[in-house]
Amino acid sequence: MEKDILMHYELQTNNVHVFENRRLLGNAAGSDIENAIIKLLSVKDELRMIFAAAPSQNEVLEYLSSSPRIDWSRVVAFNMDEYIGLPDNSNALFASYLNEKIFNKVRFKAVNLITAGHAVEEEIARFEKLIKAKPIDIVCLGIGENGHIAFNDPPVADFNDEALIKVVELDHLCRMQQVNEGCFLHLDEVPKTALTLTIPVIMQAGQLFCMVPGSSKKQAVWGTLMEPISEACPATILRTHANCSFYFDKESYQLVEERSKKQ
Repeated sequence: MEKDILMHYELQTNNVHVFENRRLLGNAAGSDIENAIIKLLSVKDELRMIFAAAPSQNEVLEYLSSSPRIDWSRVVAFNMDEYIGLPDNSNALFASYLNEKIFNKVRFKAVNLITAGHAVEEEIARFEKLIKAKPIDIVCLGIGENGHIAFNDPPVADFNDEALIKVVELDHLCRMQQVNEGCFLHLDEVPKTALTLTIPVIMQAGQLFCMVPGSSKKQAVWGTLMEPISEACPATILRTHANCSFYFDKESYQLVEERSKKQ
């Protein structure tokens, strides 16, 4: 694995790993998550994980779903956000993505999915109860082109949010990202609102694994690592977590590398 990594360093308390391509990124992150799960299950009866749903997670989910070492029957899973207003059978739902990539491939102890149908307030209450039941051990997440984590876009991000899950209006860049990544054909197909876990829920988890491949994320990666910590780039808060590991490929890390050389 060491020969595949382009660079590794510590940013405050966070590990930053940069790889030649997204396949190597996904395999390395998957292996680290796999080892973290196994270590936790050696001392706990079960663990609780939150999964992001996005094309950036494809390779790591492929690795995890193929692992022969993980006892998924002792893992309770959650998704972190979901569109409001899509049909229950829509392939664009984040639940549909995670079901396809991992939840239908291995047998979890339980899978808890946000269902953003008509009874939104009831769903918020239901999911809050599930999240609060026990601490979250691991979060697998990415970073949006606008620096969001989950669907906490800059206009609605709150590092001190009192809510655990809330309705948010998606900003234009966030919605355009969904089109650019092929999740929708046209902008007018992308829902304007969603339910999302809030930033404190993510930050209170024991371990964070943040996978961010692709050139479309290079500005967000620069912001996350180099800009002042603020809701203007919500992912900057990840730098304050005591146990967060970042995984980039050379395309997503491009701006950091270029600008570092000029300094």
